[in-house]
Amino acid sequence: MLWTLIRRHIRPYLPHIGAVVVLQLVAVLATLYLPSLNADIIDNGVATGDTDYIWRVGGLMLAVAMVQLIAAIASVWFGARVAMGMGRDVRRSIYRRVDRFSTEEMGRFGAPTLITRATNDVQQVQMLVLMTLNFMVMVPIMAIGGIIMAIQEDPGLSWLVWVSVPVLMLIVGLLVTRLMPLFERMQTNIDSINGVMREQIMGIRVVRAFVRERHETARFEDANATLTDTSVRIGRLFVIMGPAITVVLHLATAAVLWFGGHRVDAGLVQVGALTAFMQYLLQILMAVMMGTFMFMMFPRAIISARRIGEVLETLPTLAEPAHPVAIEADGGGASLEFRDVTFSYPGADSPVLDGVSFTAEAGKTTAIIGSTGAGKTTLVNLVPRLHDATSGQVLLDGVRITELSRATVSRAVGLVPQKPYLFSGTIAHNLRFGDPEASEEQLWEALETAQATEFVAERTTGEGDAVAKGLESAVSQGGTNVSGGQRQRLCIARTLVARPRLYVFDDSFSALDVTTDAKVREGLAHRTRGATTLIVAQRISTITSADQILVLEAGKIVGRGTHEELLESSQTYREIVDSQISVEEPA
Repeated sequence: MLWTLIRRHIRPYLPHIGAVVVLQLVAVLATLYLPSLNADIIDNGVATGDTDYIWRVGGLMLAVAMVQLIAAIASVWFGARVAMGMGRDVRRSIYRRVDRFSTEEMGRFGAPTLITRATNDVQQVQMLVLMTLNFMVMVPIMAIGGIIMAIQEDPGLSWLVWVSVPVLMLIVGLLVTRLMPLFERMQTNIDSINGVMREQIMGIRVVRAFVRERHETARFEDANATLTDTSVRIGRLFVIMGPAITVVLHLATAAVLWFGGHRVDAGLVQVGALTAFMQYLLQILMAVMMGTFMFMMFPRAIISARRIGEVLETLPTLAEPAHPVAIEADGGGASLEFRDVTFSYPGADSPVLDGVSFTAEAGKTTAIIGSTGAGKTTLVNLVPRLHDATSGQVLLDGVRITELSRATVSRAVGLVPQKPYLFSGTIAHNLRFGDPEASEEQLWEALETAQATEFVAERTTGEGDAVAKGLESAVSQGGTNVSGGQRQRLCIARTLVARPRLYVFDDSFSALDVTTDAKVREGLAHRTRGATTLIVAQRISTITSADQILVLEAGKIVGRGTHEELLESSQTYREIVDSQISVEEPA
């Protein structure tokens, strides 16, 4: 999975990778050449007292060192461009795939793990690519070249190479095998702590309302302790690795000085050659060490790539049709028809909707009412295709909604969800989600219909020179800096700006007082004239004027007709009406 992920996203950067290979080759060759020049200066310059030779070869060493430095810096620059660019592309791929997920896929993964996979997991793969590009040429050439050069300087000490390198590789290999399961556990722990934090932040009001701070703190501390414990265990292995590698390096150096000193004393090798051999041996061990560091990143990167791949390989259940059908984009209302629609959530024992059939005629208002859990929200979510029906058909203007592109459905259907949500930015920015090209005049018209003109006009955010008013006033993430009723009215205005042919209001007036509710409905009746309207409501007063009312109970339509007809024919509808009348009666 790791190789597939990297290969798929690294193709645009092949020229940069070519530059990295060339530059690293130059840098490594220069690095390997420097000890030989140093040995030459010691044996032919220092030993003989030839100052001119020292200056001449020293100048060459300086030039080679400058070439090595420039090539190394340029190589790292190109490598960083490749790694960062690839990380950006992988995050983009994850976002685009998640953006197409239905509620089913979102529920299967969960927001915390999707965030972790798009950030921390991508970072692990990104760092592996960076390390690989920095070391992929240097490590093998330096190791192999160092062995050749060391043997050339003194074949009699070559046995030190064949002992030191395997010992170093054995130590690091043992540690890497211990690290891999810990890295996998660590990514899961990060998911867990992200999930706890996200849940607590989103539900902070509930936590405080029920005075559950201690309980939630304990939950967080458990998740935090688990992550810390795993991190400490990984850290212990890293702590062992440093001294172990250092011991091998020092023992190798001591062995070169001990055995090499005897060879110098016996006249078998010169001091400069011994110095060069020691430098080459250290270069070999450093190359092996850097290579093992790179391979140490493989376990965590493999796990991260597997998690990323799970997201990228998940096919959205709401797939785009291969040959989408076109329907009229503008004009009057769009007709909506449900034909024997059944819907079940994955793993559910019984369907939420069971054999639902009805027609919402173009240009007319259809209302849906029922008890909590009757399936009202699930039904309206099928209209903008947030879900696909398990069986049956949903048709828009006589065309199955699964045969329409998402863009076509979005232009035709405007949804005001049950839980209104605003994005961080300005009020104008949020309203233009419906139509990015909408003028300020159109925005104010939509706000007027939604009874939001007054509070938007008076709204001011910021201080000093950063004060913003009206449409340019700031909105926090989720719209938490406005009241529930204001948030609901802004969401209604956002849908009005889009001017769809079918309006879907999913209990979109619940946060409004009776007076504001009546004014909004009066404005909507004028603004949406000619369009089709589908309303889910709890208040009977909201739907009494609807052309058709559907009574939903346990996922089935148990009554349909106008308000007056249902009062005569539907016991369930009468019970709902009676319950609301009794609540509204004065004590």
